Amino acid sequence: GGAFGAGYGTSLGGSVFLGASGAVANEKEAMQDLNDRLATYLEQVRSLERENRRLETQIREFMAQKGPSTHDWSPQWELIEELREKILESTVENARMVLQIDNARLAADDFRVKFEAELAIRLSVDSDIVGLRKVLDDTNMMRLQLEGDIEALREELILLRKDHDQEVQDLQAQVSQSALTVEVDAPRSQDLGKVLGELRAQYDALAQKNLEDLEKQWGQQITETTLEVTQSTKDLDTARGTVGALRRSLQTLEIDLEALRNQNTGLEAALAEAEARAGAHLAQVQLQVSVAEAELRDMRVQLQQQNEQHRELLGLKDRLEAEIATYRQLLEG
Repeated sequence: GGAFGAGYGTSLGGSVFLGASGAVANEKEAMQDLNDRLATYLEQVRSLERENRRLETQIREFMAQKGPSTHDWSPQWELIEELREKILESTVENARMVLQIDNARLAADDFRVKFEAELAIRLSVDSDIVGLRKVLDDTNMMRLQLEGDIEALREELILLRKDHDQEVQDLQAQVSQSALTVEVDAPRSQDLGKVLGELRAQYDALAQKNLEDLEKQWGQQITETTLEVTQSTKDLDTARGTVGALRRSLQTLEIDLEALRNQNTGLEAALAEAEARAGAHLAQVQLQVSVAEAELRDMRVQLQQQNEQHRELLGLKDRLEAEIATYRQLLEG
């Protein structure tokens, strides 16, 4: 358009100069040429106006369809807000899961400490049971030994009584035989009988005293041995009761230990499940965020392209309007 205007100005100036100097021989041909040029310029102006109107129509249609001022971005903004809410909810959920995981770890540590304490108690109880079993075995051996000693003392006492009775019978037989031998001398017999009676009485008293002393001595030994056996039996019963109590305590500790193991296993499984669920949820949220960011980048690129196209069309429209104005000025001038 500018080239056409420049050419028109140059040709018109040259025609006027030739007319003024008288160099043109045929004025009619010059006017005809001028009219042809003018008709050509008018046709170009009309063509440019038609092109301008067409471009304006395209611009209006483009602005109506894809223009930034008329484009409805509400679905994208709703999607963005929805994704923001999901990201916030996911962040809160992630923090909650992290808190649950920390609580589960603390609980697992607590149960581990309890488990170790219960295990130490169980080992101590096992050691006490082993020691009490040794005491129980020693007590049983002592009881059996004392029972054997008592039985031996009883047999020895029976033998002593038999020996004592036999000695008494022998002495009585000797006394009777002595009495029969001295019956000839009556006065002496009376004195001898009296002496023998006194001797018999003394011997009986001595034998009875010896028997009583022996029975007292052996009775005291039997009593002491019985007391020892009774005390040993009591100690044995006490040890048995202690062993039974320790066994019941051990069973209780084993049950508690197994419960703690099961609970610890459950907590570890729940912890692993929570970590896996949190990781999957976080990966899903990150994927949604990545998709949203990609969509936002695409929308920014589309918006930038539309703005560039709009600027190009506006620039083309301005250039066309400037050329049309130039042609009009040339025509009017």
